[in-house]
Amino acid sequence: MTVSALTGLSVISLLSLGYLSWDWTSPNQVEQPNHPRPHIIFIMTDDQGFNDIGYHNPDIHTPTLDRLAADGVKLENYYIQPICTPSRSQFITGRYQIHTGLQHSIIRSRQPSCLPFDLRTLPQRLQDLGYSTHMVGKWHLGFYKRKCLPTRRGFSTYFGSLTGSVDYYTYKSCDGPKICGYDLQDGERVAWGQGGRYSTHLYTQRVRKILASHDPSSQPLFIYLSFQAVHTPLQSPREYVYPYRRMGNVFRRKYAGMVSAVDEAVRNVTYALRKYGYYKNSVIVFSTDNGGQPLFGGSNWPLRGRKGTYWEGGVRGIGFVHSPLLRHRRRVSRALVHITDWYPTLVGLAGANMSQTERLDGYDMWKTISDGKESPRQEILHNIDPLYNAARHGSLKAGFGIWNTAVQAAVRVGDWKLLTGDPGYGDWTPTQMLGNFPETWWTLERHVVPKKSLWLFNVADDPYERYDLAEQRPDVVKQLLGRLAYYNRTAVPVRYPSEDPRADPSRNGGAWGPWVGDDENWEAFYPRKRKIKKQKRKFCKMKSYFKRLNMKIMSNRI
Repeated sequence: MTVSALTGLSVISLLSLGYLSWDWTSPNQVEQPNHPRPHIIFIMTDDQGFNDIGYHNPDIHTPTLDRLAADGVKLENYYIQPICTPSRSQFITGRYQIHTGLQHSIIRSRQPSCLPFDLRTLPQRLQDLGYSTHMVGKWHLGFYKRKCLPTRRGFSTYFGSLTGSVDYYTYKSCDGPKICGYDLQDGERVAWGQGGRYSTHLYTQRVRKILASHDPSSQPLFIYLSFQAVHTPLQSPREYVYPYRRMGNVFRRKYAGMVSAVDEAVRNVTYALRKYGYYKNSVIVFSTDNGGQPLFGGSNWPLRGRKGTYWEGGVRGIGFVHSPLLRHRRRVSRALVHITDWYPTLVGLAGANMSQTERLDGYDMWKTISDGKESPRQEILHNIDPLYNAARHGSLKAGFGIWNTAVQAAVRVGDWKLLTGDPGYGDWTPTQMLGNFPETWWTLERHVVPKKSLWLFNVADDPYERYDLAEQRPDVVKQLLGRLAYYNRTAVPVRYPSEDPRADPSRNGGAWGPWVGDDENWEAFYPRKRKIKKQKRKFCKMKSYFKRLNMKIMSNRI
């Protein structure tokens, strides 16, 4: 029995056992003198829910992440975006979606769209300040031109996948039936021949190689490690799933194993930081990109909603900072922090003063995080999406003539949060009811209110969004509707062009990659317009079935 248990262990797992007893507080003999500008390691996971880390849920085994967070500063009032591209764009530009044109959905693999070229990215600013910048992992910010690639947007090196979802072993990525191709890039070339290697391990190995080959005393380093885990497909080496074998739900079991694989990967990276002399002058930031997807093993319990929604379960994320440079460590911060804040915070740490001309939506949060000072952030625009399906019962009249409540939007001001339009699937989903359990179980705690397009919550007193106060506090509703109207006046047009058939990998050597010349003008894009005319609905069992099936497919794609 002992032999059978050991045979499942991977080489990386065995190597990690060699430093399970590593003393995190003892000095390292190869540590170099502190560099005035810290080395920055930003780690992002994909689709990891609020309830999917050990210090929120002891059923999930993440000893490394728990220890890093406990010894640093846990951000327990930290907000992200509900889906992939928006979060990543806001992190790398410091701007809300409405100010980049990416306020609708994600950038799909065949869309001729990417980050606006006139925006200076976080790695570009760090390069200006003398940093060596590297990205490993998932990009998902567009690649139709070479000018869109990570190596053209501020990263000295890049190794990872350009699309939103790939197979963890074969690196096959599909964007519709039979529209599939290989997606693993090294710099600006396809990294053929990597099939069979688990991406979480492969990415970790690349980061350790970067750390080993760089001189920490000569130049500060910025690494953006963007795991594709724990996004679907649910794939993990068996040794990580085995400790969760008693979980009744298969999806949850596989998902938990993927989280544990990430935890081991972070341990390997942290060990390398110490081994090669970076740790004493480093800042490690950990962040999720959006809420978990309960249909595929994730959990945001006890928060309401899921990935793709503007309920707390979709936009409230796991985040922490670990660094020897923190003034006040080993504490929990409840200061309001948003993913756009990393841009000015990290640029400030690198020694630059942020100019008002940059028009960022983020704030420098270092003193808040490190010293425990009051957060300069008082509000968050979660988003305004004019192309999302209009709420059937919303209107300008329902918004007191200030705002059309049919439009999907969400804003937080102080302790108050307002949602309009259709915020998305708004149930609370306990972990034992995930994935493949009977469909009737999903209705045990439904909170669907018909003919409604506006909600108001005090999320400080009611973080689970159970008590709608819109009718009791119309004064607060009007104030927050006014904030939405203000933000909407600053919005740029939506960038959501139609898919281009030339992007098909079968036309490009079997791999995803740029398919448009840099001199070709695609700036005159044509966003899809929302249909105003209401169509009659046929209620039948067959349509209901396909609607549920489509919901699962789309949830998987994003």
